[in-house]
Amino acid sequence: MTARPLPARHRSLTVAVRAAAAMAVAVVLASCSLLGGDKNPPEAATAKADPSIVASAPAGLEKFYSQQIVWEPCEGEFQCAKVNVPMDYANPGGDTIQIAALRAPSTGKKTGSLLVNPGGPGASGYDFVKDAAGTHFSAAVRNAYDLVGFDPRGVKRSAPVTCATDAERDAARAKIYAYETDAGLAAALADSKAIATQCASQTGPVLGHIDTVSAAKDLDVLRAVVNDSKLNYLGYSYGTFLGSTYASLFPDNVGRMVLDGALDPSISNEDLTSGQARAFEKALHSYVASCQKQTKCPLGGDVDSGVQQIRDLIDSIRQTPRPAKDGRLVNATQFVSGLITPLYNDQSWPALTQALEAAVSGDVSLMLRLADIGADRAPDGSYTSNSALAFNAVNCLDYPMVSDAAGMRAEEKRLEQDSPTLGYFFAYGGTICADWPYKNVRTPAAVEYSGDSPIVVVGTTGDPATPVEWAASLRKQLGNASLLTWKGEGHTAYGRANSCLEDSVDNYLVSGKLPADNTVC
Repeated sequence: MTARPLPARHRSLTVAVRAAAAMAVAVVLASCSLLGGDKNPPEAATAKADPSIVASAPAGLEKFYSQQIVWEPCEGEFQCAKVNVPMDYANPGGDTIQIAALRAPSTGKKTGSLLVNPGGPGASGYDFVKDAAGTHFSAAVRNAYDLVGFDPRGVKRSAPVTCATDAERDAARAKIYAYETDAGLAAALADSKAIATQCASQTGPVLGHIDTVSAAKDLDVLRAVVNDSKLNYLGYSYGTFLGSTYASLFPDNVGRMVLDGALDPSISNEDLTSGQARAFEKALHSYVASCQKQTKCPLGGDVDSGVQQIRDLIDSIRQTPRPAKDGRLVNATQFVSGLITPLYNDQSWPALTQALEAAVSGDVSLMLRLADIGADRAPDGSYTSNSALAFNAVNCLDYPMVSDAAGMRAEEKRLEQDSPTLGYFFAYGGTICADWPYKNVRTPAAVEYSGDSPIVVVGTTGDPATPVEWAASLRKQLGNASLLTWKGEGHTAYGRANSCLEDSVDNYLVSGKLPADNTVC
């Protein structure tokens, strides 16, 4: 018997942030207000529409671009607002939904707003700015910009995808399927179809309109209601796909745009999955090499021997799932999810060592806690977001996927060649979308950008979730762009890299100074 596969692609910068928090010996997720400075709550502020910006609204969307929003005090030192957008941009006179946004006001002389997306699809920009405004961004950026985080359509507070209770999500993560048999694959497809039906009934018709093109159109409405003539934007991981989509749709509205941890929009879902499988395998080898230099590493011998010990441990759990201290049975997929989560940030590698050391001794509780962190499951059993649900729903609209038995099994063989340790767990993602109630609305294609404002694309040499070669490909597709590469480990760079990269991005965002193309930090 084998376990349910991981999603075809992994998610966002927020996973890396949570992974870093997992460094604590107790392996708990830190949560606090990070702005610092004046703790007095802000006053409400009404954003009145700028007539010149409203004039740029696409035909039929004037009422959305001209809406006046109220920024109410919220979450301590922040301001929050709801922005109305069409549910279906093909029918702007029809039903509307609301996009939830959170603002960290500029600490100095404001030059504009910086809209931020931490990735996914499914990650909350609202939460990211709330949790990381004071630590992730430099004083110069905080002085120059209002930081605006938002939940894209389908995510958490913005017409969220709703499919299952917390108990049902636990049960789905615990399911085991024998994919190598026709009966096992049929059972997985049947369960996926049942979940898709629940998503459709509980979410409503907006489920068919949470694709990335629609989210990019929301982004332009957000630009208008914060009264910026140009979009200043920082996107991580999936947020780079959202940003490059925006640039192709609204090239004249691009201001200063940083795309960190780039997705290549031109390649298929299967090629994306294969690229990630190889990159995570590479990251695992880098982790093992680092671990073996430490005194308490449980992995002996050389790097290949250490990786083989991890494979043997995974195989043993595939054969016999193990109980954690909370009574839950840990299967191989949950174990691998826990293994992968700390690979998003090398600062959390000590937590992975701790979890592996315990697992070798028979206790998989810490590995399950790491998997829970990646899945947004709190210690009390509640799920703090709908990120995994939104992830699947958006991808089913954005990508055609191989979902026939022969195709998925052939992909499994390729993935196991690409990544002998982890490849199997990236396979069979097509089961999720096989019976999705809405067909994909996009096919992969190279992005086209004709704007005058140069874009900065950032890649990290050891990035497991968005391989560095994708950044080079995106930079080439955009044309008017500059590639900035960090020699480092983990997912994305800005906010945790060296001063070379941090200063290059800051100087671009604050002063408009474009880093030289192909700069390596």
